[in-house]
Amino acid sequence: MKTNNITDQEFRQFQRFIYDAAGINLSPAKKALVVGRLAKRLAHYHVDSYGEYFRLLERGDVPDEAQVAVDLLTTNETYFFRESKHFDLLREFARASRNHMRSMRVWSAASSTGEEAYSIAMVLADCMDGVPWEVFGSDVSTRVLQKARAGHYPMERATQIPQAYLKRYCLKGIDGQKGTLLIDRTLRNRVQFAQVNLNAALPQLGTFDVIFLRNVMIYFNNETKRQVVARVLSQLRQGGLFIIGHSESLSDVTDAVKGVMPSVYRKC
Repeated sequence: MKTNNITDQEFRQFQRFIYDAAGINLSPAKKALVVGRLAKRLAHYHVDSYGEYFRLLERGDVPDEAQVAVDLLTTNETYFFRESKHFDLLREFARASRNHMRSMRVWSAASSTGEEAYSIAMVLADCMDGVPWEVFGSDVSTRVLQKARAGHYPMERATQIPQAYLKRYCLKGIDGQKGTLLIDRTLRNRVQFAQVNLNAALPQLGTFDVIFLRNVMIYFNNETKRQVVARVLSQLRQGGLFIIGHSESLSDVTDAVKGVMPSVYRKC
């Protein structure tokens, strides 16, 4: 079995598959990624080509396998307190809400393995001081959501966590867990995770005061960007903050928000 070979036609099939499933555009440069991520699935099913594996997905022979393929083909790169200025702004926003005794709901709309959602939760736990708050994290990948719910990470992921937060909200692993950290159960229980496909109609989520949608649009074409942003912004209250990645832009995507600072917008 030569799992390192994928034909152009087979690659186009997986381009269409992940676009239909999650709105993600795989450029031709991602051919090696598809090969690397899916090779073990071919071996698992003892199939001889990527085309044969694609036909297995298309037939629905194994109901959960399509989700496995989606999980493997979605890229999940994240770490605690990524783009720290966003969290400085979140602190200001949270303190203002506390001063007005106003509760807060924040959505990490592409939460991956949970570092962003827990970073948000640490800020709110620190700043809200008895005023109710909620954090909701979502992702299209069930695999990363399992890791997010566990809240268990290699210690090297902790380098950006402020020391005060590290002591207050994280447990340092010992013995067999040495070199890892666990998000404290009290904080972990304040963060809810669920699978949400931003490329489809959203479930009933309620409205949010702040939405993080960072480093997601880079995988979408312009039309998909417009559709996804419109869906997500429908869940943001008027005056709420919409935060995207520094390498992303809302130019020609939406006029429903106004810039506050680079990569941060307020809903009109």
